[in-house]
Amino acid sequence: MEKEICQVTIGNDVYEYPRGTAYRKIADAVQKKYSAPVVLVTVDGRLRELHKRLDHSCTLDFVTLADDIGHKTYQRSLTLLMLKAMYHVAGHENIDQLAVQYSMGSGYYCTLHGSVLLNQEFLDQVKAYMKELVERKIPIMKKNVSTHEAREKFRNYGMLDKEKLFRYRRVSRVNLYELDGFEDYFYGFMVADTGYLKYFDLRLYDEGFVLVFPTRYEPEKLPELVFSGKVFKVQKESEGWGHRLGIETVGTLNEKVCNGDFHRLLLIAEALQEQKIAELAGEIAKRRDVKFVMIAGPSSSGKTTFCNRLSIQLSAHGLIPHPVSLDNYYLNRVDTPKDENGEYDFECLEALDLELLDRDLNTLLCGGQIELPYYNFKTGKREYKGNYLELGEEDILVMEGIHGLNDRLSKFIPKESCYKVYISALTQLNVDEHNRIPTTDGRLIRRMVRDNRTRATSARETIAMWHKVRRGEEKYIFPYQDSADFVFNSALIYELSVLKQYAEPILFQIPEDAPEYQEAKRLLKFLDYFVGIPSEPVPQNSILREFIGGSCFDV
Repeated sequence: MEKEICQVTIGNDVYEYPRGTAYRKIADAVQKKYSAPVVLVTVDGRLRELHKRLDHSCTLDFVTLADDIGHKTYQRSLTLLMLKAMYHVAGHENIDQLAVQYSMGSGYYCTLHGSVLLNQEFLDQVKAYMKELVERKIPIMKKNVSTHEAREKFRNYGMLDKEKLFRYRRVSRVNLYELDGFEDYFYGFMVADTGYLKYFDLRLYDEGFVLVFPTRYEPEKLPELVFSGKVFKVQKESEGWGHRLGIETVGTLNEKVCNGDFHRLLLIAEALQEQKIAELAGEIAKRRDVKFVMIAGPSSSGKTTFCNRLSIQLSAHGLIPHPVSLDNYYLNRVDTPKDENGEYDFECLEALDLELLDRDLNTLLCGGQIELPYYNFKTGKREYKGNYLELGEEDILVMEGIHGLNDRLSKFIPKESCYKVYISALTQLNVDEHNRIPTTDGRLIRRMVRDNRTRATSARETIAMWHKVRRGEEKYIFPYQDSADFVFNSALIYELSVLKQYAEPILFQIPEDAPEYQEAKRLLKFLDYFVGIPSEPVPQNSILREFIGGSCFDV
């Protein structure tokens, strides 16, 4: 019987393929049209792995390693390859725990516990076996099994974190991935085979090692491992606190929630943050020459609430803080620089009136008086409302904004007069030991919830502009992390269980034919891992209140 022919539209071209053709075969045929390797496909807007087969006439678009989704697919698949190789070289019986902890530059920091001597010689053996598997181009197979069967499998494997994760899943079936006899669960799609995973490295660091992978901007080149040592230290400290609380994965968090322990957990998490803010205020108060505190961090890190809470703690040390947002120093909108697409670039440093800022800061430092500006975001113009300021002996200016760590803002100010703080939501929780929660996901969910509440911005709109926000962060914020005198982690170990109730309804509003639907679907699946908790116990001064509402501060 002759096979049915399907018409396939790719861009402006129409092709004909027999029904049942693997999408990988079609991808190979059109690969030359793409600047980076193709790893996934969208079929009429729905994301699919390349091993799937054509079953109707459709429109295809291919996802490459240069796309965010494709880059994440590479990271996820490479993690599976690393795990397979680790267990093979070390022996399953010699590994008690192998955990992917958090991002470190272009890589994942991982820890290994058991009767294995973790040194570079061992890592080189693992790396050699990984390269062997890459050369063999072994298929990565997907299996759909019942949730009960998955729990039994992982209980037998000794992967109790995954067994506990599925204990709280409402779905009846889950997808597992198998690589040459090694089975694991992963949150997201995979490449078709190990042949795609050519670029990686394993490097010793601290008490563990780093799995290094390419960036999405140069997907076929292994970069130098560049990261912030200060941020790593804070991440490690936060992870340690999670360990002490007995909460390292979503499964253990859900267990605490279901056992009725979440209220105590919430209070401890908030107390730990307050303790850190109090320590910081004490450190600043000891430095009598400090007149300016500069606070910077990426979007939705909770800068405004943090600024207010730090100001209260500074007041408790006898100082007179004056919280100010750098946003008030924006140029009038008509004078704002534009990006390569002709759109206003509010993320760049030049969007601020640097001349005015320099003048005001130096006037204050010399004992003079200034009138603080106010930026009207509705009119796009700077206004003045008679808010005058001068700094006496006990006064201190607390400024927050994305460029707060940039030396250009403080180059005319004596170093001893300025104290710099970097704040970010560094998620200390993993889905399970092999599936980390990206810090950016937590911040994106925060921002969606806040912008929908305060600006009537849809989740679709927030997702659509997120890549611009991330680009600005990578260019204007992250390079200055290590110039900070203090790094603060604003993530709360319980927060996604609260944000879940606010984020899900607005994500469900995104239609299936929207370009943002795939990201919405991914985030909904992610939030489904969490057992929700009510927001009522969240304190009014919590950083979380900046996003869900009900804050005692004007945020």
